[in-house]
Amino acid sequence: MLERLLSLLVPPLCMACRAALRGAGEPLCPVCRAALPWLGPRVCPRCALPRPCGVCPARRAAFARAWAPLAHDGPARALVGALKFRGVTAAADVMAAQLAANAPPRLLPEATLVPVPAHPARVRARGFDQAVLLARALSARTGRPVESCLARVGPRERQLGAGRARRRAGGRITVRASGTPGDRVVLVDDVHTTGATLDACARALRAAGAVHVAAVTYTRTLP
Repeated sequence: MLERLLSLLVPPLCMACRAALRGAGEPLCPVCRAALPWLGPRVCPRCALPRPCGVCPARRAAFARAWAPLAHDGPARALVGALKFRGVTAAADVMAAQLAANAPPRLLPEATLVPVPAHPARVRARGFDQAVLLARALSARTGRPVESCLARVGPRERQLGAGRARRRAGGRITVRASGTPGDRVVLVDDVHTTGATLDACARALRAAGAVHVAAVTYTRTLP
């Protein structure tokens, strides 16, 4: 009764489009839920792009495989934006629920979840690290441990709006590992764009002793 009364006085909003919801139980409105751009099973296991991916952009990457359930478009993109730019931290649990429900069967078992670190300046500006929130929410749903053992070092580089060549420029992204969380590691982040950040993180983990590194993101940008 209290929840119904609160929803009448202050109607909950869709996390993606901010339309009013009928009740507090659903994070997305029916329109956004129906429009989620699921990628489906026909994706490249290396780069997470729909097949055929041509000359695979992850052919030289340090991570062994990558996966994302959704394209970075429509309500999925809006949900990422709600978390990163509007501070809707509850969106991390929605994203984690969709990751846990759709993950390939042999991807997460026996792995340690390692969030992709944001630059400290960005964490200070936002007040949180979205990958850490996402990894913790995914851990709560899968039982896999989380180890925040990576750190970004050097000057802050703006990723948003940077072209592919600039993102992948050697030495642009520097990541260091403070120990290794084990042999099997799954990197966790919100968006897979060029894979440059994921590759830098995987190389740091491999240098620290990790044997198998995979990458899981909520969305994958398409060419």
